[in-house]
Amino acid sequence: MKYLLVAALVLVVFWLWRHNRDAERNDAAAARPFAAPTRETAVAEMVACDICHVHLPKPDALTSGKGIYCSEAHRRQAGVK
Repeated sequence: MKYLLVAALVLVVFWLWRHNRDAERNDAAAARPFAAPTRETAVAEMVACDICHVHLPKPDALTSGKGIYCSEAHRRQAGVK
């Protein structure tokens, strides 16, 4: 019976030690400031399709003299060749 009590006491002490150690790590991680982005991200201008009004990046859009379109089908639907 005394060995069971000693084993239980050792397990409780181990659990408390580990729980306290994990809490210290979480506190240290929370205290660290967020890292600034290391590289600039390219931001593309967003445009809307004249037919369905879906927004897409300007480099991906099909443009013509009459408007901006998201796909070849919408460009043809508008009557642009």
